[in-house]
Amino acid sequence: MTDIPPTQLRGAVDLSSLLRKPTPESEAAGASGVTVSSLIVQGSDANFGQILELSSTVAVIVELYAGEPSSTLETVIVGYAGKFVLVQVDARQNPQLTQAFQAVAAPTVAAVIAGKPIALYEGEVAELEAKSVFDQVLTLATQNGVTGVATTPELAEGTDTAQQADEPLPPHHQAAFDAIDLGDYAVAIAEYRAALAENPRDVLAVAGLAQVSLLDRLSGTSADTLRAAAAAQPHDADAQMAVADLDVAGGHLDDAFSRLLDLFVGLDQPGKNTVRERLLSYFEIAGAEDPRVAVARRRLTALLF
Repeated sequence: MTDIPPTQLRGAVDLSSLLRKPTPESEAAGASGVTVSSLIVQGSDANFGQILELSSTVAVIVELYAGEPSSTLETVIVGYAGKFVLVQVDARQNPQLTQAFQAVAAPTVAAVIAGKPIALYEGEVAELEAKSVFDQVLTLATQNGVTGVATTPELAEGTDTAQQADEPLPPHHQAAFDAIDLGDYAVAIAEYRAALAENPRDVLAVAGLAQVSLLDRLSGTSADTLRAAAAAQPHDADAQMAVADLDVAGGHLDDAFSRLLDLFVGLDQPGKNTVRERLLSYFEIAGAEDPRVAVARRRLTALLF
């Protein structure tokens, strides 16, 4: 399991002892999804065991609030279309959960993945910053096999209609998606490469290959170990690229770009080629519309020419 960079998240107590042992039925549901009454639910000391059980299927975001829950957070979570369930907890009325999540400020926002909580941030944050953190949580959830999607009855009905109208994914793309759901990144990489062999201009395959390659590189690593190696070897391209991977997974694109672009100048030509390829893969992950990509691309171009 890959550690989430400690600069973004801090530890919390392990609540997994409250999680009931999954049944074969719940394990099967975890591979696809679960129907819930709402993507935003109220949590309490009394019902949190059910929330922990849900976290084995779909990633859960917990907001401990005082006064009123965050409407911004609600909007962000709904935008993920069921990849998260948001659990709102009145911190004043639920002292056990407040203590368990070590909440000393309101709001306190945490994630729960397979019964294990991860504290995310305290206080109100901008929508873009929250999305960056939640993208990182999704990466961790995928690495731990929590890949289900929550739907409400209304959403499920609408999804069925939409799926009937949508064309199926190309075979290699579907195979890659299936492999990612199983945590088999090597197979997913092979499928995306096969798609590109058939159509080198398949932009979705290019982006998919970049994303799953990042997951594969981070799988089984430790953030502390990678950062220590990079600190000890400031001019080693492999060590610096490993930490840049962590930064990209955590949404810290500027840090990743700056690290590799600063390194680029002192490398020999093979090293420059390797770092250039890694930067281009990051650009695909972030998307051309991200303004940070445009800035980094201009700087890379200046260094190349």
